[in-house]
Amino acid sequence: MKELVSRPELCDECGKCERICPKNAIRVINGVPVFCLHCAEDRAPCMTVCPEDAIEKIDGAVIIHEEDCIGCGLCRDACPIGAINLDEYGIATKCNLCAGRDKQLCVSVCPKEALKMSSEDMLTDKREHIAKELEKVKMIMKY
Repeated sequence: MKELVSRPELCDECGKCERICPKNAIRVINGVPVFCLHCAEDRAPCMTVCPEDAIEKIDGAVIIHEEDCIGCGLCRDACPIGAINLDEYGIATKCNLCAGRDKQLCVSVCPKEALKMSSEDMLTDKREHIAKELEKVKMIMKY
């Protein structure tokens, strides 16, 4: 299952993630990357309000089937974090976790690794950091 997670404390607001996103679906606001959270199906307000059932969850990603979208904007209005926009044709667009790609583009360009492909990646990084810090403590304790 795909996901996208952020570590705002690492974000340096370079904007590379914003520029590379083909859906124009990520914004950095006050150092915090803001993007669709891909809510659980039973909690995704955009899916609930869509009158055309043009939004579904596929492999962890909440996907808008743009060909089925009628441009009513209800999903945009229902999104609690403002992650859905209407494009120049009035069609709803949002992050689709780079469906069809092996890796999310925003993750691949983030120089500070503030964006990760999964919470497991983030936990692995934190575990490695803690292990290194423990090794330092062990060295100090020897002396």
